[in-house]
Amino acid sequence: MRLLSTLFILTFFSPSYGQEYPTPESYLCYKSTKPINVDGIIDEKDWQKAEWTDLFVDIEGDKKPLPKYKTRAKMLWDDEYLYISAELHEPNLWSTITERDAVIYHDNDFEVFINPNPSSQMYYEFEMNLLNTVWDLIMTKPYRDGGSYMNSWHIDGLKSAVKMYGTLNDPSDVDEKWTLEIAFPWKVIGQEKPTLIYPKEGKRWRINFSRVNWDLDVENGKYVKHIDPDTGKPAAEYNWVWSAQGEIAMHMPEQWGYIQFTENKVGNKKKIDVSETEGERLHRQLFDIYRLQKKYWYEHRVYAKTFDELGWKTIMKYNSEELQPELNQVAGGFEVVLTVPQEDKIYVVRHDSSSDVISIK
Repeated sequence: MRLLSTLFILTFFSPSYGQEYPTPESYLCYKSTKPINVDGIIDEKDWQKAEWTDLFVDIEGDKKPLPKYKTRAKMLWDDEYLYISAELHEPNLWSTITERDAVIYHDNDFEVFINPNPSSQMYYEFEMNLLNTVWDLIMTKPYRDGGSYMNSWHIDGLKSAVKMYGTLNDPSDVDEKWTLEIAFPWKVIGQEKPTLIYPKEGKRWRINFSRVNWDLDVENGKYVKHIDPDTGKPAAEYNWVWSAQGEIAMHMPEQWGYIQFTENKVGNKKKIDVSETEGERLHRQLFDIYRLQKKYWYEHRVYAKTFDELGWKTIMKYNSEELQPELNQVAGGFEVVLTVPQEDKIYVVRHDSSSDVISIK
């Protein structure tokens, strides 16, 4: 979560508007052979067999340099939990927040964003620091659409743990890293629509990870945030993510990575292509039109009725075949509709970020 006003401006009025957004990362999530002992130490044999994600990048992607510290993650699942582990290299182990549901990203932290039902506006956010202080919340829909967060919601049965390789809050030495493990129970994460959400072979969700990191100075033997001399305030934090968003905005679920579940046990080397499909790419591209419409509304206080009025000239293609989206007026706003006969599907994105994938067989 970040300040709404800042997010709103960055999302709709960035000078880089109109860019081609990065293709999301993908991950094949295997089933563990037995329950994971959540102690923060990534030492189980199943973790050793699981693949690491690629190293995290800046939230804006290629527009910014690679992060100065390495971060990577792994995922597994069993009948009770989705497991996540991460390794965060860090020479200055620092954390101060001990109150649950405080604003954890004011410390260095690790964050998880999960949308188990990609057609839904609702999603989950989870943050934790080196003290294993957590913040779990439900987003009713993205901030850009007037969404709010349910801060009093807690993940019943959540497990999380941290292991620090170094000394916490001690500037006198150089630390190595911290590692973490999280177990999200299906009975909570799947509560919205269990039959649609519970993992099975080929099930795909949207998920992303973010690492917030602050530049630190040492004063009187303690870490303090580095002050920007131009503003007199703490310098802006770094936002390092698994799947680049293309903007400084985590609350764009259409840009999160893909996680695909397999019932194969971890260690199985069966080749399964989990990269973004042509249909998923086109569905995501409809959000380019969504963003143009939001920008148009801000300037004119109405939504455009035609693509010419909107200035949309992009040719959409499924492989080499051209497709033409439709722009329709609906109660309260608009919807963009794209029929993809190659998949016998219709993709829909609306003014409130809700979307559908409709089979036409």
